[in-house]
Amino acid sequence: MSAVVATKRVTVPDIRAHKNSKPVVCLTCYHAHTARLLDEHVDLMLVGDSLGMVMHGMETTLGVTLDMMITHGKAVMRGSKHALVVVDMPFGSYEESPQVAFRNAARVIQETGCTAVKMEGGQRLAETVQYLTQRGIPVMGHIGLTPQATNVMGGFKTQGRTHAEWPAIEADAKAIAEAGAFAIVLEGMAEPLAAKITREIAIPTVGIGASAECDGQILVMEDMLGLNPNPPKFVRQYANLGPEIERAVKAYAADVRDRHFPGVENVYQMKRVS
Repeated sequence: MSAVVATKRVTVPDIRAHKNSKPVVCLTCYHAHTARLLDEHVDLMLVGDSLGMVMHGMETTLGVTLDMMITHGKAVMRGSKHALVVVDMPFGSYEESPQVAFRNAARVIQETGCTAVKMEGGQRLAETVQYLTQRGIPVMGHIGLTPQATNVMGGFKTQGRTHAEWPAIEADAKAIAEAGAFAIVLEGMAEPLAAKITREIAIPTVGIGASAECDGQILVMEDMLGLNPNPPKFVRQYANLGPEIERAVKAYAADVRDRHFPGVENVYQMKRVS
């Protein structure tokens, strides 16, 4: 009888160990089928609140609810066995107080089975990060361009373009790291600043539109696959699936309209009685 070997899921200490070592490979993921495809090749899958824009057609992430995040988190966990799965805490679910943040984060962990949550914010969020980590909930930080603050920032703008901006952003990174986060996303950040932060803090930095000197990178999977007609400028497209999908659907539609259903002609034929 052959032995069944259980797949070991990546842990929070595993991700921490990437600091100054092998880069962390991360992608967003929102459903089970793509989770199965990504699982063998990435260290971390983020169920990002970007699903509001990618999956639900929203203009920003602000309309995403906790229930939506939990639904997609469950799907990704069903489809994965190896990668560390992190679920975003949506806007309004953690800012009120550390206690509210813990209650909602605990619900995410319990109902999805994921390992960690991610929250946007710097110094103002340090107390909450410490509160959660001390109570057994691993937290991934997120500073720089924080999409949930788009109304305050006036849009999606690169952060740290002038040296005058640097001290506040550096202080954000240090505060989140010292509060106990196991990694931190640096988004939309000027490369020299992202590189400096990466050198200065003890936890891995994961860049998105930041420096190649970060300890890893994360991209929205649909951007990387060419499914977004207007991807961010920094994204390298590794495939161009949008036109391929459109071509396939067009061919399928033509077949159906011609009453040609390939592969199903004989499925429902009655068996002959010998």
